[in-house]
Amino acid sequence: MPATRERSLSPALERFHLVWDLLIILLVIANLTLLLFDSLFLLAPLNAAFEAAAPGLHAAYDQHVHARFIAIDLAFVAVFVLDVLLGWAVAIAERRYHRWFFYPFVHWYDVLGCIPVGGFRLLRILRVVSLVHRLHRLGLIDVRRWYLYGVVAKYYDILLEELTDRIAIRMLDNVQAQLRSGDSLSTRVVERVVRPRQKALIHEISQRLEAMPGSAYAHNRDDTLRYVRGLVGRTLAESPELQRLARLPLGSQLSRGLEASLSDLACRLVNEALEGLQSAEFSALVEHLAESGFDAWLRTDPHTEQVTEQVLVDMLEVLKEQIAVKGWQQRYQ
Repeated sequence: MPATRERSLSPALERFHLVWDLLIILLVIANLTLLLFDSLFLLAPLNAAFEAAAPGLHAAYDQHVHARFIAIDLAFVAVFVLDVLLGWAVAIAERRYHRWFFYPFVHWYDVLGCIPVGGFRLLRILRVVSLVHRLHRLGLIDVRRWYLYGVVAKYYDILLEELTDRIAIRMLDNVQAQLRSGDSLSTRVVERVVRPRQKALIHEISQRLEAMPGSAYAHNRDDTLRYVRGLVGRTLAESPELQRLARLPLGSQLSRGLEASLSDLACRLVNEALEGLQSAEFSALVEHLAESGFDAWLRTDPHTEQVTEQVLVDMLEVLKEQIAVKGWQQRYQ
């Protein structure tokens, strides 16, 4: 659809557009009514019933309208052609479309509706729909409050959901069939999807592995050091050597000093070890471990391929079950 350029019109020009649109709507309705009535007039049973019910009106219609139906329809067509040409000229003047020749392609139903041949005449109904949409856009009418609009919107929604659901389920069925009949799916996924991005994935994994312990320690530093001190204290309290030392003169002071020194030493070691996670040596170690684990994860065998394919098939089956749920039944209950 070509891009349009919306421009605000003067009130006088907008009113002229409105009057002209209303006139075209009335003419299209009159023309379609005439087409319908004349088509019914050609049916022998209805023609005979009309003649029996109103012979004078039947004769007048047969003589003045039906006999000149082509000429009357061409008069309507002349007005519709004029409407198309005027709309095209206005679109060019307002620069409504990206190119001047886009108008007949955008309003194809108006152009084809001007052809005075059988099925093309029915396209004039779309002209009414287009003009009603214009009036709705201008705020002069609100079609959403119309009962007919509600009925059409409801069944259009139901039809669209049913069609899209069946299309989606059919596509997923085809994918499942290809997965079941195919071979080396895991190998193709690894070689075409994962392997070209191996370095970026390893770098991302190593960065996350580096960030996790450092971030956790930064947010829980006090709790961690408190746990280390408590662990050192419990370990020393259960040590027989320290228990014997505490029985000696001044032994309790020595044991408490030793416990404090060892606790500080353990906390310093933990703190320096976790701060050392930001070093280049640790980054290289983490990247090497990530690369080794990544290579092990990428290795595939027939059992791995079978498991992968079955997982994908089951996932698609779950999607099909979800798509098969008729949401419109819940909306319109």
